[in-house]
Amino acid sequence: MRQEVYRRLNKPRTDDLNKVEIEWRPESIVDDALRHWHETIDEWIYPAKSYFVAICYATWIADDFQEDFYEVLDDPDLLPDDPYFVPYSEAEATYDEILAEVEFTDGGMVTDVLKYYDEEMAG
Repeated sequence: MRQEVYRRLNKPRTDDLNKVEIEWRPESIVDDALRHWHETIDEWIYPAKSYFVAICYATWIADDFQEDFYEVLDDPDLLPDDPYFVPYSEAEATYDEILAEVEFTDGGMVTDVLKYYDEEMAG
């Protein structure tokens, strides 16, 4: 609900997927998603970025609102502005492979995504 209020009250973001060049690499989702935790990536690598952002958001929402992580990750409305987002139940093996390897730190692109999350969830 907070995301919806944020989107209605604010201008479109600079990372509008309709305005950037996307590199589509479905064959390397896990490796590319994990890179987002360790590197600052200037490319728009999809669908890996969607998995990365979904895991970040689900983690923070679960922590901040005492929700079950997997239920949040399976919510089809978790990332309503991301056409490449896939809920957990539709890609369990891919998510599980990423989650088995991820070390959730403030490195890589996590800090950038956290800024968006904080903006959306403020209030």
